[in-house]
Amino acid sequence: MDFSIKACDWRKGEANGFLTGKSDVIVLGVFEAQTLTGAARDMDVATKGLISRVVKAGDMSGRAGTTLLVPEVTGIGASRVLLVGLGKQDGFNQKAYGEAVRAAWRVVLGSKIGQATFTLAQLPIQERSGDWAVRVAILALRELIYKFTQMKSKPENDARSLKKIGFLVDTADEKAAKTAVKQSVAIANGMDLTRDLGNLPPNICTPTYLGQTAKKLGRDWKLKVEVLGQKQIAALNMGSFLSVAKGSVQPPLFIVMQYNGAGDSAKGKNAPIVLVGKGITFDSGGISIKPGEAMDEMKYDMCGAGSVFGTMRAVAEMGLKLNVIGVVPTCENMPAGNAVKPGDIITAMNGTTIEVLNTDAEGRLILCDALTYAERFKPAAVVDIATLTGACIIALGHHNTGLFSKDDALAGELLDASREVVDPAWRLPLDDEYQDQLKSNFADLANIGGRPAGSVTAACFLSRFATKYPWAHLDIAGTAWKSGAAKGATGRPVPMLSQFLIDRAGA
Repeated sequence: MDFSIKACDWRKGEANGFLTGKSDVIVLGVFEAQTLTGAARDMDVATKGLISRVVKAGDMSGRAGTTLLVPEVTGIGASRVLLVGLGKQDGFNQKAYGEAVRAAWRVVLGSKIGQATFTLAQLPIQERSGDWAVRVAILALRELIYKFTQMKSKPENDARSLKKIGFLVDTADEKAAKTAVKQSVAIANGMDLTRDLGNLPPNICTPTYLGQTAKKLGRDWKLKVEVLGQKQIAALNMGSFLSVAKGSVQPPLFIVMQYNGAGDSAKGKNAPIVLVGKGITFDSGGISIKPGEAMDEMKYDMCGAGSVFGTMRAVAEMGLKLNVIGVVPTCENMPAGNAVKPGDIITAMNGTTIEVLNTDAEGRLILCDALTYAERFKPAAVVDIATLTGACIIALGHHNTGLFSKDDALAGELLDASREVVDPAWRLPLDDEYQDQLKSNFADLANIGGRPAGSVTAACFLSRFATKYPWAHLDIAGTAWKSGAAKGATGRPVPMLSQFLIDRAGA
């Protein structure tokens, strides 16, 4: 799909030339009970009052989310005009814009339209610029057209006609909008990879498959990739990680992907950002086995790892001048005669002893060793991403990713990034008082802290292994996938992570 930017100075009437350019449809926004503005006003002039007549007749009220496809339009370069209701102009914000964008794309994708001219990016959105509007529009479109058909014997033919989209922006936003196109396409490609990995069945997307995917990413995007096997993991004394893998016949892997966009780090310069992703390719719960209902969705327990893969791809495609390292411990959590048991005591890579009270709290057991491993890179910051706790879903539902960090600056960067790309997160507490729930009579700490504040105590557990660098934890249990009729991986939080890295790189 080809995206292009056309800048216009509304004060000089330059939009008229663009509106008469070749296209199958021009997408226009109409506010509720307001005079026509921007592209809609210029379109009205070019079509000798057509838009005004449609609005006056009541065919387009401007109510938020409404659409009207007007055929056989004369006086412009497009044969059709798609009018999209924007709601009230006062207070038109990013949420209203996002709803209008999705409404427009659904109509365009449902029609035999090959080339569209999109003017909504020039709308006056509260506290947002044209480049932001372009980014949101591209990510929304790519989300709507994503389909996972790899496992069907007869995949449906993709009859989508849409191939070219031209975005109309204000002249002042032109340069930034062109950058936004490049970045948005890269982020969308990364999200697609994350979705694909999450949606694959667990008999195919095994730890070995993730290792192969990492190597392919390395070849395609010039990443340095290491895939450590069980003997190498054991040599690193990752006893906590290996305890989780004991019950499965699938061998565990420890994957490291390095992108050197800023050159090798030396003497404290160009220190990398490390992303650590939970890679449990299937989580039965182990001996503390889960209920059977919806257990198939435990294939999504590697979505933290998937988001690291997707973000690494996006960063490489964008060519950010930044060093980024992706670390993925990956295995299955299965019950077996030799599986780790409740009551077992294991030893982590840093020497900490852990009493396993519940084998279904396994994500933290593989992540803790990965967080210790990350120390060797002398990172500028570490962010781990995991479908870690059902308690986070109880706390935040499926809208916000849970964010934990004692580093206010790092937490602020991630929250800013989440707002910029509409990939929302909410910061939860990480107070020392919660650490008391992890006390054990027999080991240095327990792997669970009971039902109260379960997502917080899980983050507290991880914090014990992330003391030597700025660190944040993202609990994506409620946002990594959807259930029901819309079942599938979402690709989150690739947009947030990518924007965080864009901001760090100053791109």
